[in-house]
Amino acid sequence: DDWSSLAPILDSYGQSVIRDVDENGKELPSFSHILRVFLIDPQKRVRNIYSVSFLNPDIIINDAKTVLLESRPGGAMTVAALGDGVPTLSQPGDNKDGYESGNYQTRSLAVELRSGEEANLMAFVENPPLGLPPVPQPANNLVTRAKIALGRKLFFDRRLSLNDTFSCAMCHVPEQGFTSNELAMAVGFEGRSVRRNSPTIYNTGYFERLFHDGREENLEQQVWGPFLASNEMANPSVGAVISKIRRIPDYQGLFEAAFDGRGVSMETVGMAVASYERALVSGNSPFDRWYYGKQADAIDESARRGFGLFTGKAGCLSCHTVGDDYALFTDDGMHNTGVGYRESMGIKPDKERVLLAPGVYVDVDRSVIDAVGHPPPADVGLYEITQNPNDRWKYRTPSLRNVALTAPYMHNGSLSTLHDVVDFYNAGGVPNELLDPRIRPLGLNGQERDDLVRFLESLSGDNVDAIVSDAFAAPVGDITKDDPNWAHRELNHD
Repeated sequence: DDWSSLAPILDSYGQSVIRDVDENGKELPSFSHILRVFLIDPQKRVRNIYSVSFLNPDIIINDAKTVLLESRPGGAMTVAALGDGVPTLSQPGDNKDGYESGNYQTRSLAVELRSGEEANLMAFVENPPLGLPPVPQPANNLVTRAKIALGRKLFFDRRLSLNDTFSCAMCHVPEQGFTSNELAMAVGFEGRSVRRNSPTIYNTGYFERLFHDGREENLEQQVWGPFLASNEMANPSVGAVISKIRRIPDYQGLFEAAFDGRGVSMETVGMAVASYERALVSGNSPFDRWYYGKQADAIDESARRGFGLFTGKAGCLSCHTVGDDYALFTDDGMHNTGVGYRESMGIKPDKERVLLAPGVYVDVDRSVIDAVGHPPPADVGLYEITQNPNDRWKYRTPSLRNVALTAPYMHNGSLSTLHDVVDFYNAGGVPNELLDPRIRPLGLNGQERDDLVRFLESLSGDNVDAIVSDAFAAPVGDITKDDPNWAHRELNHD
């Protein structure tokens, strides 16, 4: 009776049930089975299965912490409470809180643990949030829901890199402000260094200059830069990308449906990704509700004082513009603030404090770091495009919308916090012969600097969680053994 009642239960859980036998091979009444332990989450999903060899308490405790973290209000990977006004999903997988302590514990979670809900991104294009103007759209590429969906699929598809492992979203991480909070400068294909910080793509549809050096002018063309860059997605040619997409079954018919019968091509790939990026429109921030919506309590007194400094004593408004009806917080111009000059001239302290592990710091001589490291790649900004010596170390003015979500800052990610940025400008940047004349010492005291930061923190859009949750719902685009691109063995060499 015991056997007949227990065996089906164990079998349904994949447990191996074995009758014990004596020395002659005769079955005994007793039986045994290979123990397996299941981790089941509150939604009754099996999250892990442990055999005896992996039944380690540290592994189980860490996995249990992961499940508990997901269900905690405000946890890094929970589905957003959409529209609550304060972004909860936009943060690094591990924000390093408490990293200076020896008791630090990581919060990183696997990508597959993310969950999200699709959002109506088209609504943000058709009715931009408060504080933003109509979204510019090329006459030959008006945004549609089908184009947005296709562009999103392409954006998150790792198969569109040379070795099927790297997507656009791995540098422009949705929950990290569509940039990368954890890297000063991006890391691309096979760990290759990229010489600049990943810029956010929030509200990028409004800009006429793209990339930090302003070398592109429209999103349709811009997408091909990362696709073909040897240190980003590393594809050998436009044709290689197009051929790969044509062979992937889950793209069949999608381009034709989105582009009135037109198939995959260099143009339609660019148009699809551009449509998704144009839909990442984020506004109706607390500042917008206060300034444009006349909601008196939308921001606090410190932020209001900060805005007064922004438009007055600090002089930020001269580059980060605010209009009567909307604010892009950028003049879309190119300016030399001294950051690029400092990097090119190798202006660094004699010693640098290095964090080796949680709570473990050492002060290292610059000569030691230089001996084991590589010098930063040459970068002279706009000059590389125009060849005009007066354009050395000029970079595009970024928008300040969602700036609290997009650290680290500057084109090289050299400033870690908004306080660092305010301190940099308060000191007058880095003097050099081509420094923009608007960059000068500001004379802000401690309270004024805090107020300015408080204002900058009020610029986060209220639909950020909706956009990030939508990104979490996107397929990642992993290669599988059933994919015809597997290991690139099915290319036609005839």
